[in-house]
Parts: sequence; structure tokens; C-alpha cells
Amino acid sequence: MNWDDTGPDIDQRLVDSGSDGEDQAVEAALRPKDLDEFVGQEKVREQLDLVLRAARARGATADHVLLSGAPGLGKTTLSMIIAAEMNAPIRITSGPAIQHAGDLAAILSSLQEGEVLFLDEIHRMSRPAEEMLYMAMEDFRVDVIVGKGPGATAIPLELPPFTLVGATTRAGLLPPPLRDRFGFTGHMEFYEPAELERVVHRSARLLDLEIDVDGAAEIAGRSRGTPRIANRLLRRVRDYAQVKADGVIDRDIAAAALKVYEVDARGLDRLDRAVLGALLKLFGGGPVGLSTLAVAVGEERETVEEVAEPFLVREGLLARTPRGRVATPAAWAHLGLVPPRQGNGGNGQTGLFGT
Repeated sequence: MNWDDTGPDIDQRLVDSGSDGEDQAVEAALRPKDLDEFVGQEKVREQLDLVLRAARARGATADHVLLSGAPGLGKTTLSMIIAAEMNAPIRITSGPAIQHAGDLAAILSSLQEGEVLFLDEIHRMSRPAEEMLYMAMEDFRVDVIVGKGPGATAIPLELPPFTLVGATTRAGLLPPPLRDRFGFTGHMEFYEPAELERVVHRSARLLDLEIDVDGAAEIAGRSRGTPRIANRLLRRVRDYAQVKADGVIDRDIAAAALKVYEVDARGLDRLDRAVLGALLKLFGGGPVGLSTLAVAVGEERETVEEVAEPFLVREGLLARTPRGRVATPAAWAHLGLVPPRQGNGGNGQTGLFGT
């Protein structure tokens, strides 16, 4: 079981019972503590295990690690495991929090030898800080500028060896000079249903829940290939089972609970279905511009583009084209609608998948 805490996802739109503090405590308790507990990501896990074992055998600090992939796949968890495997402390920060080179210098200068620095959303770091990071990663040194103008002086500051673990959801935005300074790069893939079932069973044991094979499969099948979502859905099903049933989770209980939280059999939530519904019913399947589609569902453009669209595209329900967003035949089938003969329902345009 594994997940991280970055980026928008369906789990952030589910109605959570209990306090945020309680949820965070549960999430921390469910995180695997070592690579043997970590489910899925077999290639990344095997490669990372070799990197860490070799570093321990040499008595050296592990190479810098870059982890890329969608939110919720385990990047934060892996950074904590790296620190645990190296028996080192970990410092956690994020790219958006480092807006000036001085911010980064303050963090780097306080690191202990061998410490792991986890930098989430590293692609969002400011350019001056990014340039300072180049030297810190390669030479374990930074130049601190004192003063301004002609009288400014660069004071070199030596740093103890440390391991930087960078995480990004958009690896393409990382400049090559930064990307090339990482000794190991791992790409996190979406999980298969069988792997998510293992995630659900493990989490259920830790939460002292009774769940059968079919109940776990039902939750896993609606988790969008993401362990963090699987765990959030499990906790919401747990609440439903405690209130509406005898606490035992089977397929019927899981399906009934997820219906309450508006998560359908393919993992689409209210926003996903609203986007598809508007695209099909109001615009005949498209093509339609993103801004127009966002207005139609009463959401911000960024919300539709960053939260709903990636999953709909991955599921083959929506396509992005130069002319706009277009529904696929699978989208019509999923909502139980019949596509029109002309792709845009009388607006004179033929959709990409129109017949």
C-alpha cells in the first residue's frame, strides 16, 4: 500500500467523515515502512533496492533520486522508505515553498550528513533556487551572495553529503541540467486491480476491518489505479458499514457505500460525470473548447483540465483535439446515451468519433 500527498485527485473531492487530523494520522499509520511492505511498482522497487544496498555496503550516502508519476502513487512514501533504509533523518519541503535562493540555502545549510531532503513538486521551484541546487547536488556546495550591486560578495558554503529525493507529476517541465544530476530516476505507473486489492487487504488488516475478497475487488476496481484513492474509499466504505450494516464489508456493502459517495463502477465521480454529461448532452459529443466546457459544469477551467480530464482521457472516454474536447463512443455507452449521427447534434460540425 502506498500513496503520496501531492496534486488534485478524486480522494480530495470525497466527503470525509472525521477531522483532517484523524485522517492524516490514519494515512501515516497505513504507510509501508520498508521496501518489502511496499506493494506494486516492481521495477522501481527492485532498482531502488539495488541503489540503497550498494550505498549501505560502501558506507556512502545514496545517490540523488528523482521519482515521477501521477499523484497518489507512492512518491512521498518511497522518500520516507529511502530515509528509513539508509537509517537517516528526512526533511520534507516542496518546490512552491522555495521561491528564493535564500530559502533553499537556509534548508541546505541546516542538513545533517547523510540526511534525506524530499523536495515535492520539484518542477515548481523558482529558477534562482534551481540554479543553486545544481551546485549543491553535484559539489555539495552553495555560494551565498552577501550584499548588492558591485559590492556583492559570494561566500562559498560547504555542505555535508546528503541525498535529494525529488518528486514531480510533470517530469517534462524539469530542465535537463537538473534532471541529469539525479543518479536514479524512477517512473511510477498506475496500479493494476490485483495490486490494489492487495493494498485494500493490507489496509483493512491495519484498520482492523473485516472485508472479503469481493468487497476488496469492488473497492479496487473503482480506485482509478491509485493506492491513495483505494485507501480513502476503504475508509468511507468502513464508515458506511459501521453505520448501515454490521461492520463487515462485502461487495454489496462496498457498492452501496460508493454509490452514496457518487463513485461509479469505473471510478468516475460527480465532476467526471458532469463533464461527460455536458459534453454529450449540451454539445453533442464535441468538439468543444475547454473554457466553454468548464462554464457548462460550473467549475474553473484548471479544475476540469487538471482534475477530471486526465482520468477521462486515460479511460478512453474523452479525447483532446486541436478543435477542442471530443467524447468517444465509450463515453456515450458509459452514460447510457445514443450518439447522434452528426457529431455535434445539429451545430454543423462533425465530431472526431461521429458516424
